Amino acid sequence: MYVARNGESELTALSLSEQQVRDLVEKMLKSSGRRLDLSSPFVDASLPDGSRLHVVIPDVTRKHWSVNIRKFIARASRLEHLVELGTLSPQASRFLGAAVASGLNILVSGATQAGKTTMLNCLGASIGPRERVITVEEIFELRLPLRDVVGLQCRQPNLEGHGEIPLRRLVKEALRMRPDRLVVGEVREAECLDMLIALNSGLPGMCSVHANSAHDAVTKICTLPLLAGENISSSFVVPTVASCIDLVVHCARLTAGRRRVTEIMALGRRVENGVIESSHVFRRVDGILELTASGMPAEEKFAAAGVDVSSLLGTNA
Repeated sequence: MYVARNGESELTALSLSEQQVRDLVEKMLKSSGRRLDLSSPFVDASLPDGSRLHVVIPDVTRKHWSVNIRKFIARASRLEHLVELGTLSPQASRFLGAAVASGLNILVSGATQAGKTTMLNCLGASIGPRERVITVEEIFELRLPLRDVVGLQCRQPNLEGHGEIPLRRLVKEALRMRPDRLVVGEVREAECLDMLIALNSGLPGMCSVHANSAHDAVTKICTLPLLAGENISSSFVVPTVASCIDLVVHCARLTAGRRRVTEIMALGRRVENGVIESSHVFRRVDGILELTASGMPAEEKFAAAGVDVSSLLGTNA
């Protein structure tokens, strides 16, 4: 058994027999309603305390059961907390808070364990208290500190292969629930198309995606909708992304488990040769998240909310 402490894996002295592992997994899965057997050798579930459980059994694994528990430590629930942890600069925190309050659509990118879910939670804390928020996830991970929040999660098929509820279905159902804001925990496949269509209808939203950089995140978000079918083309997707996504916040996991925002990039509305116009608002240089631009393409949304983005960006950190 290994335990990750402060981002580093450590071998423990604890040992469990094969039967103890089986009994433990069965006990953990009781509250989730999800199953694990030879026909479904993977399971992804949420534990009562919010931790994420992932189990794989043979013959997918070579011999032993692989049990992974990701325990979320709530060190930050607001953007101000990320400033205290060194993840954000005070100036970038104020900017992102104003961006969320003004209804900008934000894409959070990063590698595994880079802090994407924590960033979404902290961004969600800046949503207005009177807004109705619908969250859509594969399993429950988001915990937004708001009053009017409805959380939806996917469902596995039953033993007969029926009853599955994929993420695409949840995004469509969320639009029927009178949302003021849509938050998609993570887009991996064709559900990206449904999310873009929802955001293109004027509904503000946020989501996360696995990517190595902010530019790679934009490329990925332009590629995933193509998985929805042959009738979906780049000539439709790329302009839709340009008109929907306003900001990309890229998170990175550094040495010793430290998590930092390395880029905040703004997308424009122009598309040339299949490439979306973009400019960095903030970029980490020599370990410091610095302002790199004096303005951004989505100023009209700030102005509609009564925010002077030029003055906001010109404020000393």
